[in-house]
Amino acid sequence: MTKDKAKPLLEVGGKKIIDHILDKIYQIKEAAEIYVVTNDKFYLDFLNWSRDKKDSNLLVLNDGTKANEDRLGAIGDIYRVIKERKIDDHLLVIAGDNLFEFSIRNFVDFFKQKKSSIVALRGLKDKNKVKGKFGVALLKNDRIIDFQEKPEEPKSSLASTACYLFHKEDLGFIKELAESGSDLSGLILKKLVEESELNGFVFTEAWFDIGSFENLEEAKLFYEH
Repeated sequence: MTKDKAKPLLEVGGKKIIDHILDKIYQIKEAAEIYVVTNDKFYLDFLNWSRDKKDSNLLVLNDGTKANEDRLGAIGDIYRVIKERKIDDHLLVIAGDNLFEFSIRNFVDFFKQKKSSIVALRGLKDKNKVKGKFGVALLKNDRIIDFQEKPEEPKSSLASTACYLFHKEDLGFIKELAESGSDLSGLILKKLVEESELNGFVFTEAWFDIGSFENLEEAKLFYEH
């Protein structure tokens, strides 16, 4: 299904996944600039999509990669934006293949309260549901005291979603990981737990990680009924 179409451009409930995400971002005035990062294969598709938005603060960036063999990975793409756009500010990062119903406004307010990097967490109530599938956080109050990347023996059922708000003082960790060749964004979270501070924003609203055809159909059922 996604061989010739980027996952964020698939439609759910009569609207592209990326438009669901963008509508959330537009609810916060703090988002001065919005960057959509894509590989070279889908660059023109996203560029055409963005032209319909008529938003001068929305910019599509081509990371220049053409195949899995030369992909930058999540960390590489995040760092590329930080470097190219000379970002020295708090950074909201949302993966383009997940749908969520929690309030971004509440997410940002939580960040302001904690004054540290944060990640959105969804309690799945069953460790078997996170086992080997998602990053898993262990909380003490709101602070994450341990983070596991797709563990076979999870310490909790709190799944890490691909929605982060990184404090500007932590951007150096992203640079460090990118230059070491690290890929998965969960490694940023582990680094923050070990060397800085990371808090978890726990939500109970709907969340869909569009990682398979079944996940996509489940999301369509939710948004179309």
